[in-house]
Amino acid sequence: MVVGCDSSGGIGPKPLDKLKVSGYILGKFTARVVLMEVLATGAKPLCLVDALGVELNPTGLKILKGLKEEAARAGLEPRFAVTGSSEKNFEVEQTGIGVTAIGLTTKDLLKIGTSQPRDLIVAIGIPSVGDEVIQAEKEGKTADCLDVLKLLSLEFVHEVIPAGSMGIAHEVEILAKSAKLGFKLPDQQKVNVKKSAGPATVIIATLPKSNLANLKAQINKPINLVGSLT
Repeated sequence: MVVGCDSSGGIGPKPLDKLKVSGYILGKFTARVVLMEVLATGAKPLCLVDALGVELNPTGLKILKGLKEEAARAGLEPRFAVTGSSEKNFEVEQTGIGVTAIGLTTKDLLKIGTSQPRDLIVAIGIPSVGDEVIQAEKEGKTADCLDVLKLLSLEFVHEVIPAGSMGIAHEVEILAKSAKLGFKLPDQQKVNVKKSAGPATVIIATLPKSNLANLKAQINKPINLVGSLT
């Protein structure tokens, strides 16, 4: 069993929210984070559970629309696979939500710690956070569930992992540790490896150097080499 979870506070359409976005946008990106986390391990998502700290109508329904659309993109049937709860007793002035995805896989299909020595480490997508995310999405610069599924279908890709609020460098460290390998990240980078990637706007992938050109031909998102495994 693989579990992915994410939360958000102060982002949404409410009066006291710090970042103003629609409920739909909030639901879509929060669902995307947890679904990418589960998919990246090689697991198949079974359900998506939302905990909405807002009233069901109208804010909750708009969030649910985004959640369900993203769930469908990840291969779930939203009518049966999305469940949860909302605030029913009090008027809410600031948006808060939590989302959990649950998936299943077998040990032989689990893609954790499968990277190899001398693999290249690439970043798919550009780190974006806050107001940057919407524009980056419009420009095709953010990673999503379909990109994870495409990467998993490529035999030469050894491992994938979403990068979110902690940034690319943090996730590279976790990836290398799980594979019991070291890593090198050059000081000069085309992307900021320490910047927050917000709602998993970047996917990290490992692959042999000989397959880098092939990867770029098959993924229609910005791809940057960020380091290598040792």
